Amino acid sequence: MLKKITFLCFIALVLMVPMTTMAQIDFFGEQDTLFTDIAKIDNSHWSVTVSYNNDQLIAGFSIPFKLYAGATKIVADSANYADGRVRDFARTVFRADTTIQCVQLGAIGSLMGPKKRLLPGSGKLFTLYVSSLDGKPIEKLIVDTTTLQPNNTLMFVADSDELSKLPKMDSAGFDNRVNILPEFIVRQIK
Repeated sequence: MLKKITFLCFIALVLMVPMTTMAQIDFFGEQDTLFTDIAKIDNSHWSVTVSYNNDQLIAGFSIPFKLYAGATKIVADSANYADGRVRDFARTVFRADTTIQCVQLGAIGSLMGPKKRLLPGSGKLFTLYVSSLDGKPIEKLIVDTTTLQPNNTLMFVADSDELSKLPKMDSAGFDNRVNILPEFIVRQIK
């Protein structure tokens, strides 16, 4: 009986390890939050306004979304970064995949030249527009994060100036504190 209890405790411990490694950790202060506000434009068109609340400088981000509308085939047909907080970034990314009904969105502040970063604050990053492929009405749109090939996950990257303010890590190699995994909240707008 003691062996069974010991074995069950071991299994429980092993199953809990992934939860601790995937915990949302923000080394820079409060937990950042990514908001998606989903709104119906008309029967076959919806918008997804993506906002972000951060308390540190951000150099870039990757946001892969999975889109679902039941039996209705949909496509993310465009994204508008022009009136968002990253409108002056060097590179914005929009890559839709209609086969798996996903879209990869992102932005990089600077490639060369003057350093552009997302300043601490809160507000809209961009608006994503979703349409029905065959003109059928979209009754309900569901948006969630996903992982897209090769390994694009929801991630914001802290600016190197922010990382230099933190105590040095003892281990050699890549400093994973630069990755910020925000809380993800979806809101349906009526």
